[in-house]
Amino acid sequence: MLARTWYTEIDPDRAEEYERFAREISLPMFRAQQGFAGVLMVRDGTQCRVITLWHGPEDITALETSPTYQHTVARIIGAGFLRGDQRVEVMDAHLFASDLNSEVAR
Repeated sequence: MLARTWYTEIDPDRAEEYERFAREISLPMFRAQQGFAGVLMVRDGTQCRVITLWHGPEDITALETSPTYQHTVARIIGAGFLRGDQRVEVMDAHLFASDLNSEVAR
């Protein structure tokens, strides 16, 4: 399993828009992707991380070349609530455990 982390910063005055986009657009898009195993979206003020779990490297490649993913990226950038540069990091997820039976949402 692999963990793909997307790092970004948001406009604090538009945090609610970002959260709504994450729930209504990003989450369903990720769920529809080949090899998707889970997602954790975290935020501390303006700093945001989207940590997605994938079964294999071919699934991350499929995500990044997926028209629905590319369309979602274009939409989130076009929305104007991101700040600064974004970056992605992929690491081996050598241990995963959860006691949650359903998604957590505020």
